[in-house]
Amino acid sequence: MYQNFFKRLIDFILSGIGLIVLSPILLALAIWIKIDSPGPVFFRQKRVGENKEFFQIYKFRSMRTDTPSDMPTHLLNDPEAFITKSGKFIRKTSLDELPQLINIVKGEMAVIGPRPALWNQDDLIAERDKYGANDVKPGLTGWAQINGRDELEIPVKARLDGEYVQNLTFGLDIKCFFGTILSIIKSEGVVEGGTGTLNAEKKDVEE
Repeated sequence: MYQNFFKRLIDFILSGIGLIVLSPILLALAIWIKIDSPGPVFFRQKRVGENKEFFQIYKFRSMRTDTPSDMPTHLLNDPEAFITKSGKFIRKTSLDELPQLINIVKGEMAVIGPRPALWNQDDLIAERDKYGANDVKPGLTGWAQINGRDELEIPVKARLDGEYVQNLTFGLDIKCFFGTILSIIKSEGVVEGGTGTLNAEKKDVEE
């Protein structure tokens, strides 16, 4: 009953309230991004949704418009060269994810769930298939995000996503929600750049 009805109801209410309450912050961030760097305020990117159906995710733009498209940041030779000044802040604080409240209102995402994979992350998608983690709505945050985030290798991340799906309850969602707030405050698990050996869902490149 919770997964099939109440979870969606809670998601819709929370995301709707969030968009209204956070509208001044969203506006301020939009103005900052526009002044800081040429290009659009938002960007859309193809992601894997429930039952592996594709959808367009919304985020605040945090990188230059000439950044290579559809490539995880950790595979860039010098990712810092592409991240804007405003982008560095909103990525570290995860404020770049706030426009995904729109995806939640539309029913494409949930507040809590496995983070949506890039359409070309075949290795992560395949690993999630083993645990049924592609059969639920992806989330703004999730169990894997409070247990390592960018530091996780793909098999570990997929296993944690599977644990979430197998134990999906209101109590676990509450734990993920408050665990995410704590992780953001501590800036835990955020990795920009690297050698490419950690093939988890790093902060992805835009556009």
